[in-house]
Amino acid sequence: MHYLITGHTGFKGAWLAMWLTQAGHEVSGLSLDPVPGALFEKANVTSLLKHDLRGDIRDLATVQAALSTTQPDVVFHLAAQPLVRESYQDPRGTIETNVIGTMNLLTAVSQTPSIKAHVVITTDKVYKNIDQIWGYREIDPLGGDDPYSASKAMADILTQSWVKSFGGPPTAIARAGNVIGGGDVCKDRLLPDLITAYSKGRTPELRFPNAVRPWQHVLDCLNGYITLSNELLEGRGQGEWNFGPDTDSFVPVGQVASLVADMYGISNQVWTLASDQQPHEANLLSLDARKAELSLNWHNKLNFQEAVRWTVEWHQQLSQGDDAFALASDQISLFGEM
Repeated sequence: MHYLITGHTGFKGAWLAMWLTQAGHEVSGLSLDPVPGALFEKANVTSLLKHDLRGDIRDLATVQAALSTTQPDVVFHLAAQPLVRESYQDPRGTIETNVIGTMNLLTAVSQTPSIKAHVVITTDKVYKNIDQIWGYREIDPLGGDDPYSASKAMADILTQSWVKSFGGPPTAIARAGNVIGGGDVCKDRLLPDLITAYSKGRTPELRFPNAVRPWQHVLDCLNGYITLSNELLEGRGQGEWNFGPDTDSFVPVGQVASLVADMYGISNQVWTLASDQQPHEANLLSLDARKAELSLNWHNKLNFQEAVRWTVEWHQQLSQGDDAFALASDQISLFGEM
């Protein structure tokens, strides 16, 4: 099976490429260049790929050429501007990437007969957030108070509309929460910021220490994406799907910081409150993944503490000189045995 991943140079994209190639599949990718220090470069993921294509998904001709060149069986659309705070600084770029980029891919996918399954990745932030204490379900209304959330909700609605209007290969939408794991170097993400701070003996600043997020290891998230693509290949699974952790992983930011600090042997003043004014972010956000659990037989394998431990230990071993690709491969193998 030949898979095309858009956004393959990103955090989740690199992990997905390694997982699929380790399973014996051919993998190609279309993305911008990786950010400095990215897992994609540290693990030399490019050496695994059939086609390593670079381009901007906002350009339709680029996307069409990529699909024409690769002729994949399955497409995972991960390419996006993924940061809430960045979306305040560049709302137009965020919307163009996340909405127009998705439309370009839907157009190109519909023109590529080889494609048998298409999984569009959005986010838990597509839901209209009313700070409810229970998880959002696939039937709940979509919304978005910040430009990032709004852009992903638009991409989600666009995909649903496109499938109903124009058909095409079997298509599904996957919505996941706050994903953590080894190799994430993206700015404004909690675990990379904590690990960087504690490993250098600094005290991290937290923007919203009481904000609750559904923390999930990257391999649990990607297991959902792969499970969903397999369902599509079997003629099932179209529609919208949540892939989120159990309620024991709905943990405040400050508690996450305390756990990571403990893993670094730090016990006094493990964080301070950021003093500058911060743009709006959701205070409480969680997913109800019972649809995927019941219909796809998918479930999280790692609980909250295990997900954090796998993430921290990956970075600790990397700092001690271990190989990034070997570390990722070992975790993929261990996860598969669970």
